[in-house]
Amino acid sequence: MEWAVTAVCAALLLFQADPYAEGLKALDAQQYETAAELFSKAIEADPEDYGARFNLAFAYSILKKHPEAIAEYEKVLSLKPGLYEAQVNLGVLLLDRKKAADAVPHLAAAAQAKPTEFRPQFYLAEALLESGAPDKAVEHYRAAAGIKADDPAVQLGLGRALARQKRLDEAAPAFEKAAALDPAFRDALLELAALYEETGRGKDAIPLYAQFPNNIAAQERLGRLMLAEGRAGDATAVLERAVAADPTPANLLALAGAYRKDNQPAKALPLVEKAVAAEPQAFDLRMMLAVLLRDQKRYPEAAREFFAAAKIKPDAAEPWSELAGMLILVEDYPPALAALDRVRALNAEKPGHLYFRAIVLDKTKQYKPALEAYQAFLAQAGGGHPDEEFIARQRVRIITKELSRR
Repeated sequence: MEWAVTAVCAALLLFQADPYAEGLKALDAQQYETAAELFSKAIEADPEDYGARFNLAFAYSILKKHPEAIAEYEKVLSLKPGLYEAQVNLGVLLLDRKKAADAVPHLAAAAQAKPTEFRPQFYLAEALLESGAPDKAVEHYRAAAGIKADDPAVQLGLGRALARQKRLDEAAPAFEKAAALDPAFRDALLELAALYEETGRGKDAIPLYAQFPNNIAAQERLGRLMLAEGRAGDATAVLERAVAADPTPANLLALAGAYRKDNQPAKALPLVEKAVAAEPQAFDLRMMLAVLLRDQKRYPEAAREFFAAAKIKPDAAEPWSELAGMLILVEDYPPALAALDRVRALNAEKPGHLYFRAIVLDKTKQYKPALEAYQAFLAQAGGGHPDEEFIARQRVRIITKELSRR
């Protein structure tokens, strides 16, 4: 038991000594739990000792006891208003806890007190950006950059603040500089590329995504953008690599779309079939498969897939419309009419649907409603469908004579 008695005595001696001084020693030794105990002891002796409270807050922050640290820094500032180090540390902690708006006044006071110091300028800019004031954030990012121009986090923040003000041409150099300053910030280029896409500038995103040949998601985006720019051949090569590395349904669908645009439907079809097998309830995949089958004149199979797509999204008019067209081609008229009824119920009926309806009713010898459908089609077509309008006029004349004989 002698060792235990010795340990107790040592502890008693420790707390009989000046707890503040011993707390500083513990901080220097990175013994943060001990330091927190000692500074708490010092505060018990003198609750208005803001120095002990400051060091206790610091120890708590190192120990990730952020709520306790915040409370102590707030007490410090109530005892010693304007204490620069407490303002900065409290602001950073609040920012870390997603309380950016609460952080702003503390960091603003610190930045005003020491305008040439990096930390308050940078963290104030971050807090302003997070709290929805990108215009003010730009001012402080630029101030921080004036102090430390080679800090990639400053450049990234500046780029984001400018981008939120829709000043993308000014933001782009900041994103690019962040990526150039530190390889860990190379994803800033992907962020910039995504911003270009969001603002309809996909062409500007292409060279950025091209810098990430080993990033499958970036390669998929690159391929899709190339496809949108009419570069089907280039897109195919990029998306083939993406599928080889990661054959997800999304990648398979993208490559199939490239093959289709590049007039290689035979290559597209098995890819989409594979993707549908993996995700049978994916609407876009079903629609792509149906379109590919339609383009190869495999109408019964196309009808089956359009119907499957319609069941996935019953309120989408496109699959019902396409289904009606396929069923008319295979002369399966009753379900074709049901599909057209569905289009009408969705308020998506166009002149072409009226023409289809007239054809179906005509073929099934329902002449009176067929005549009404032809007439409705002609009233709405307005010369936009010359071939169909010619046929419709002929059928109106013939059906009118037929009905007059009855």
